[in-house]
Amino acid sequence: MDPLDLHLPRQVGARALEWLDRCHGSLALDPAVPWYEIDEPSLGALAELALAAATVRRESVGSPETARTADRLLAFSWRQFHEGELLYELQRQTPAATYPMEIYSPLAALGYRHRALDRLLAHLSATRAAQVPEHSPGRRLAVAAAARRIGLPGHHDLAELTRRTWLGGVPEPWMLDGRGAHGVTRTVFHLTDRGADPAGLPAHLQRYLHQWLPAWLQAFTEARSWDLLGELLAVGACLEQPLFHAEAWAALAQAQQADGMLPGGATRPPSGPERAFRSHHPTITAAVAGTLALSRAIGSPRAAGVAS
Repeated sequence: MDPLDLHLPRQVGARALEWLDRCHGSLALDPAVPWYEIDEPSLGALAELALAAATVRRESVGSPETARTADRLLAFSWRQFHEGELLYELQRQTPAATYPMEIYSPLAALGYRHRALDRLLAHLSATRAAQVPEHSPGRRLAVAAAARRIGLPGHHDLAELTRRTWLGGVPEPWMLDGRGAHGVTRTVFHLTDRGADPAGLPAHLQRYLHQWLPAWLQAFTEARSWDLLGELLAVGACLEQPLFHAEAWAALAQAQQADGMLPGGATRPPSGPERAFRSHHPTITAAVAGTLALSRAIGSPRAAGVAS
């Protein structure tokens, strides 16, 4: 990316993070609600917040205030999870479930640890059941990625799982639709740990994305599908030779509201912060995509070390 264009991912990412910081209080869990009655959207929103903040903190390419904001959001998420006790209880009561481990993993990678949960996850990962989950290949890649972040041994044939995903099949590029695009982004994110290990994506898939990602970015720009556009821009930043698309970044920056929120598409987003946060994933995407693009574009020590 031309240095003159760096202000676009920096602006988009910073404004998105500021919006998340202003609105994160709406995600606080009701302390009167027991763990078994917490609804999935509430947990999912907190998990997305933690993942975005963890990515920003990991890359460390923003201003000191950006780092403080990420730390604040991480600390908030950890408190909402009762310093891991809530996730431990969810995992203990539903041992076959993988979502508590997936929520925990980005926090654990940054040092937010719960010893009893670590012991329980180590025990569960050694069971025969852990080797034969009834999950799609993409879901199994997600579980494998979470295990790697926590430091657990893997039982997955990543090459075989990757081959069975939409991206792994290297389909005709014009067959990509919204669902397939989401699958592509998840495959890339899981294999590269959201850009921490670009070499985790096989070389032939890197070549495939370099060939067709620009056309997909143009298509989703024209469709004004801002959530998918942001995710595909993040995919470009996860490649060993990062791929940037100035026109797509300009469109994303123009679509972003003055307060930092990114709508999902052409429709007007909800006005209330709680509904907006729970209903609109794009602002999370914008914070992550902006961070990854900025990190790879300026050649941060982490990105340069991984790519070498």
